[in-house]
Amino acid sequence: MKFKAIIFDLDGTIADTLPLCIAAFRKSVEPLLGKAISDDDIIATFGPSEEGTIRKLIPQYEKAGVAAYLQHYEELHHTCPVPFPGITQLLDWLATENVPLAMVTGKGMDSTRLSLKQFGLSKYFDILETGSPEGPNKVNGIRSVLKRLNVDVQDALYVGDAPSDIKYCKEIGEPIAAAAWATTTNLSELQPLNPDFLFTSVDDFQRWLSGQLAD
Repeated sequence: MKFKAIIFDLDGTIADTLPLCIAAFRKSVEPLLGKAISDDDIIATFGPSEEGTIRKLIPQYEKAGVAAYLQHYEELHHTCPVPFPGITQLLDWLATENVPLAMVTGKGMDSTRLSLKQFGLSKYFDILETGSPEGPNKVNGIRSVLKRLNVDVQDALYVGDAPSDIKYCKEIGEPIAAAAWATTTNLSELQPLNPDFLFTSVDDFQRWLSGQLAD
């Protein structure tokens, strides 16, 4: 199979940004909420973009919370300064192979652009579809990317690390490569969902993809 486009997730796929997200949420939410909040409480709100998470946690302070989140996210980004090993090389190689690239992430646009700038990867992702405060929106994001690229759903590969990514791709018939190279990835959650492909290292993924593109 020769894929005509590759669509990437960001958190947990391009870089190990989940701890950064949680830390920024805690620093922005706790002062406004007036009490401590656990990682599990934060993660339980995931699905919408950060704006939606703030809305769930501190609805009465949504505007202030979002502004604080973006400030802390940028200030703390030094804790996640680079993408996963091999990601930049993978994207360089795909660019030389003239494979169209896009990103569909549940993050908000502002934090997505901050991270891509930090990692030096903005140039690879002219086509960006980000999350919605109202709830999960990846299916619509993928469909929008496919329309913009004029690529059929079965001819594009999505690369993502979350169980929900597998579910969304199966819903619309999009082949998915489950990215299981992050420390935050739980293989026992991914494997029962039967992703089309699953990789535990970026290097293994690139070697496999090289064979696919050569077919």
